[in-house]
Amino acid sequence: MENLVNMFGELKKYYSGKKIFLTGHTGFKGSWLLQILTMLGAKVKGYSLSPTYKDDLFNVIQGDKICDSVIADLRDRARLKAEIVDFQPDFVFHLAAQPLVRLSYTIPSETFEVNAIGTANLLDGIRYLNNKCTIVLITTDKVYHNNEWDYPYRENDRLGGYDPYSASKACTELVIDSYINSFFNKTQYDTHLKDISITRAGNVIGGGDWSKDRLMPDIARALSHKKEIIVRNPSAVRPWQHVLEPLVAYLILGAKQSEFPQIYSGAYNIGPKSTDTLSVKEMLELAIKSWGEGSFRIEKDSNQLHEAGLLKLDSSKISNRLGWQPKWDASLAVENTMLWYKTFAAHGQKAAIELMQKQIFDYFDNF
Repeated sequence: MENLVNMFGELKKYYSGKKIFLTGHTGFKGSWLLQILTMLGAKVKGYSLSPTYKDDLFNVIQGDKICDSVIADLRDRARLKAEIVDFQPDFVFHLAAQPLVRLSYTIPSETFEVNAIGTANLLDGIRYLNNKCTIVLITTDKVYHNNEWDYPYRENDRLGGYDPYSASKACTELVIDSYINSFFNKTQYDTHLKDISITRAGNVIGGGDWSKDRLMPDIARALSHKKEIIVRNPSAVRPWQHVLEPLVAYLILGAKQSEFPQIYSGAYNIGPKSTDTLSVKEMLELAIKSWGEGSFRIEKDSNQLHEAGLLKLDSSKISNRLGWQPKWDASLAVENTMLWYKTFAAHGQKAAIELMQKQIFDYFDNF
């Protein structure tokens, strides 16, 4: 993998026939990763709660038929340990979380339990593995103490969090750091054979996300029902990227890490180019243009909860060390996302799966 030519074929060499323990496999990002891993020939055991909605992507791709799907809670420490030890995975990708900022205000304690203690439970189970295992843990760009300035955050910047979700993810990173130092120290790798990385991705978009209070799902729902889109924070700026961007980065990282564990394990930001950030209003206008029709209005909420207005990532570390670069700019990401929703609305499940697979291959063709 010294160069990224024929990346799909290169990744297949690393993942085909390998056992992957994937938490959060029923979620939006997890379902996309499950589809890619299946196409790469991996043997996947998923561990997650049930899908929330009938049209969730996991149901669309019939995820329970392409992996060993375990429906269970991260907080069930005994069950989680048993599933990990029984499977003896070669790789672990940890995506399961309570991922919603606004929901975290409603269930703050549960958010901390799932995100921080759930990750501790996962790492505790990994302690009992006897085999070599590469672990990629997904947190979020929101782990940084956000001063809402134009400065893009780097991996060694201060962690923090205003809202319960962001704070829970910062806590998660402290948990991870403690487990690495205490049980999976690089200096003792030859004894424990476990290498761990943390990835902090920006806001992702893509077909099949139906989460409540997320911009693109809200847009897709409104447009498919010919309703006006309601926006609460039009000036907010985020590092938007298509879901394939971080997922392929995770896979590249996992592959390199498995080959050179003591060199490539660590923390990595994964975001778009610094010049490719858009406001919510700009995203809306692109989405409506891609869909072909629609309108929106701004609705001020007197009880509006705090959400970051500006957040940017510096992804130079993963670019310099692994050669990963974002391939789809925000416009193309929005176009591909809205195409998926339109295809699903007009032609149903089979057409949506075919489009999803085509988009995966199209993305890899950009390398």
